[in-house]
Amino acid sequence: MDKYIQIKKLFEENKNEENAVKMAAYMRNLFSYYGLPTPKRKDVYKQFIKADKNNKKIDWNFLNECWNDDHREFQYLVIDYLDAMQKFLTYDDVFKIKVYVKSKQWWDTIDGLDRILGNIAFVDERINNLMLEWSKDDDFWVRRIAIDHQLCRKDKTNTELLEQILVNNFGSKEFFINKSIGWSLRDYSKTNPEWVRCFVDKYKDCMDKLSIKEASKYI
Repeated sequence: MDKYIQIKKLFEENKNEENAVKMAAYMRNLFSYYGLPTPKRKDVYKQFIKADKNNKKIDWNFLNECWNDDHREFQYLVIDYLDAMQKFLTYDDVFKIKVYVKSKQWWDTIDGLDRILGNIAFVDERINNLMLEWSKDDDFWVRRIAIDHQLCRKDKTNTELLEQILVNNFGSKEFFINKSIGWSLRDYSKTNPEWVRCFVDKYKDCMDKLSIKEASKYI
C-alpha cells in the first residue's frame, strides 16, 4: 500500500475531533486538523521516515502527496521528513522545497522550513546568494525564510550576510517581517551580544520598534 495512504489511514484512526477544533482555531481556522498531539503525530510516521533515511533517498512524490493534503499534520510530516533527511538535501532540492514555501503559507510551516533550507549552505555556499535574493522577494513569507535561515548557527553565523538581509527588510510594515528581524538578532545575541548591540545602535533609526524590542531582550 502507498505510504501516504497508510499514514492517512493511521491519522484518521487516531484523530481527536475536540483537539482538531482547538488546533484549527489557534491557526485562525486556516487549516484542517486531525487533532493529533505532536508526540502521537510523529509516532505515526517515524518508521516511514526511518526507512527512507536508511535507503538514503528522498521520496519527493510522497512529500508532494503529503503537502497537497488538506490536513495540516501532513505539512508537519513533510517538515519532519526533510529535517531527518537534511544531509541528503542538495542545492537543486531548494527549488522543490520552494513550492512548499509558496503554498499553504503560515508562520508554522515557514518557520519549519527556514533552517532546513539554510543548512544546505554548509554543503553548497550558493545558498548564501539565493537567500540574499529571497530577502528582496515580493512575497514576505519568502523574505521571512531568508531572514531566519541562520537561526541557531551560533558562531557559524555569516554576520555580513545577516546584516545585508536585515537591511533589505527595513521599512516593512509587515508584523511577521519585523518580528523575524528581531528574532534573528535576539538569537544571535546569545552568541555575540556585542555585535547585536552595535547593529541595533547603528540602525535603530531605521528599525521597527518591534524589531528593536525583540533584538534587545538579552543585551
